[in-house]
Amino acid sequence: MVQRMIWNQTAYFGAGAIEVIPDELRRRGFTKAFVVTDRALVESGVAGRVTRLLDDAGLPYDVYDAVRPNPPIEDVQAGVAAFTASGADVLVAIGGGSPQDTCKAIGIVVANPEFSDVRSLEGVAATTHPSVPIVAVPTTAGTASETTINYVITDVERQRKFVCVDPHDIPVLAVVDPQMMSSAPRALKVATGLDALTHAIEGYVTRGAWELSDLFHLKAIQVIAGSLQAAADGDEAAAERMALGQYVAGMGYSNVGLGLVHAMAHPLGAFYSAPHGVANGILLAPVMAFNAEASGEKYRDVAAAFGVADAHTMPLDDARAAAVEAVAALTRDLGNPTRLSEVGATEADVAALAKAAFEDVCAGGNPREATVADIETLYRTLL
Repeated sequence: MVQRMIWNQTAYFGAGAIEVIPDELRRRGFTKAFVVTDRALVESGVAGRVTRLLDDAGLPYDVYDAVRPNPPIEDVQAGVAAFTASGADVLVAIGGGSPQDTCKAIGIVVANPEFSDVRSLEGVAATTHPSVPIVAVPTTAGTASETTINYVITDVERQRKFVCVDPHDIPVLAVVDPQMMSSAPRALKVATGLDALTHAIEGYVTRGAWELSDLFHLKAIQVIAGSLQAAADGDEAAAERMALGQYVAGMGYSNVGLGLVHAMAHPLGAFYSAPHGVANGILLAPVMAFNAEASGEKYRDVAAAFGVADAHTMPLDDARAAAVEAVAALTRDLGNPTRLSEVGATEADVAALAKAAFEDVCAGGNPREATVADIETLYRTLL
């Protein structure tokens, strides 16, 4: 079988990495940047850490800061119009998943205007031109959008989120600087960290997994399991490990897919604006339990990454249970919600949520086939 792996052309890691951005822009011949971010990052001064570097280097730029959480189609279309009017030739995404995903969609639509409705980008769209070049600067240790070929947009009118998968959207340059993540509130660090853990575990057991993706996902599980709690509590060394761990997870899952956790989390974002990482944290351990028998021996590795003694020698069922409990315990210890009612889910919406999850592109990668009835049961048990 032929396997494909796609990553950034170039990536920088470590404290102070953003200092390379002006030289990289000049070296690549760019003359004006279009910065995509959100108002909170502008008001907090986080985005300004990058724009000040552009100012000092004499590089002109415009700022589009109207990105909202769970970004809707309208934010993409407004960004396309603003980019077109700006005369810029490079996009700079500063933020977590919402600005990163919006920036990718803007870059794709500008280069492929026949997809200006945005909805037609769902799934694997037949775009013909690479995105406007993107420099991606994450401000959370979670989505790894800076190194993936995926982005997620919300269709508010139809009350659904949809996943776009397109090799043309991957940023040409990723700058992973943990100092850009340091001022995030603890709750955000927890949510995005659980998102990263979900990427690593789902990517490890997804149907598309193979030897090379396994290398990335197993290392990411080990790094995140050993760093997330301390990083959330402000440990700088742990935060730097989380910044790397979430990126490594992205290198894997971008190329092999995810599973039912993400498929079930996306409708929660569309219906209730539930933060994506929070929803993943609620769902991860229960869906792991649902998938246990279809995951072979891999839960032994997950349990071992969480420090479970004898994970590779105990009975397989015990190792699987230990892996699920280790993830559940971390979720509780971090203080993430554990019930879907805490993010607004109601019994009345279960059927619609389950249908949306079943139709989500991520569901196809789940190691165990799940029916709509199975998904309804999972949602109900977590209310």
